[in-house]
Amino acid sequence: MIVPVVINGVELSFLLDTGVTKPIIFNFLNVTDSLQINNVETIQLRGLGGGEPIEALRSRQNVLKIGDAINISQDLFVIIDQTLNFTPKLGTDIHGIIGYDLFKDFIVEINYQKKHIILHDPNYYTYKECKKCEVFNLTFNNKKPYLDAIVGIRDKNIPIKLLIDSGGSDDLWLFEDIDQGINLDKEPYFRDFLGFGLSGDVHGKRSKVNTFKLKSFELSEVNVAFPDSASIRFAQQFSERDGSIAGGLLRRFNMIVDYKNAKLTIKKNSHFKDPFYYNKSGIVLEQQGLRVVKDLKRPSIENLFPSSLGNTNPSSSGNNTISMVQIMEYSLQPAFTIVQVRENSPAEKAGLLVGDVVISINNKDTSKHSLQEVNGLFHDKDGKIMSLKIERDGLLMKYKFRLKNVFEQQTPQ
Repeated sequence: MIVPVVINGVELSFLLDTGVTKPIIFNFLNVTDSLQINNVETIQLRGLGGGEPIEALRSRQNVLKIGDAINISQDLFVIIDQTLNFTPKLGTDIHGIIGYDLFKDFIVEINYQKKHIILHDPNYYTYKECKKCEVFNLTFNNKKPYLDAIVGIRDKNIPIKLLIDSGGSDDLWLFEDIDQGINLDKEPYFRDFLGFGLSGDVHGKRSKVNTFKLKSFELSEVNVAFPDSASIRFAQQFSERDGSIAGGLLRRFNMIVDYKNAKLTIKKNSHFKDPFYYNKSGIVLEQQGLRVVKDLKRPSIENLFPSSLGNTNPSSSGNNTISMVQIMEYSLQPAFTIVQVRENSPAEKAGLLVGDVVISINNKDTSKHSLQEVNGLFHDKDGKIMSLKIERDGLLMKYKFRLKNVFEQQTPQ
């Protein structure tokens, strides 16, 4: 979920992330030099990932505006390091993250179906009766919201407490705990890159759980990730936390988020029964820079035979000469670059490499599609042949491979 946010008069795009407290700004120097940051001091920020904390500026007394809602005394964190950039990963401009400081002052209605967010004044909001809804009592730690759920692993139903992480792109993260039974025993899994945190890359295992329950709402064969312990040391400081429920699951519900009354109301939407897919290619793409795309434009009949030329009937007398002119148009389009190739994946075995720019997939020009649409092609059925045209060091090459069940040759160690 990306929302327009105006900071000190400059409009930026922010990821709505319930997993953060103060707003964080990054990747704005390439967009504007007019953003004024007030009353700054240097601090250290730590998040997911096994690396060191990163340096940031803490800024006070900023004016933040979302729609008609205004805060004239907003604290925020500013990260100058240009390597922290979510734009290539999402394929759209992202300049920051906002969470608690938006939710704390409003009742926030999130409709994933219609792709809209409504901010309600708690003093005037009236809940409607909803027989198809489930209501959860929220608990908070460090201003972050948690809910209780039940996960089914090896036919055992295990109560868990999960961070509500609307900014995460996965479905479910669980922290391994052998005593609780939250671990992979003989279940198939594969190792993978899970994402990027403030403190570096996050790796871990991907698998599925039998069931996942939010009161009466139950889902089967749900995708789950178990991040490596080194990546979640900071996250595990809250000992009651067992993992996170992220965007892939949350988007299956429309929600009313009420921090003031510590309450979450959810209702199934049309995405509820969507299948849980994994990327079967082993490729991770990012939008990195631009590439030149040329399109051949053919002249129209009107351009070939303009009325001012008079009689153009081929049967008429005289010598008529027609020149077919080909018009080539050039444009700059996003370049979708391979940044990860999973070990032993179909893409790796076919010979694809990190740094390859994907020009087309099954004769579909990638420049005519969004990053999400291109990535979605790798979620197709087992055995689907993928024909890729790529650019490597200025040369065009073609590769083919078949999508393969990600668990087929994976065995627990």
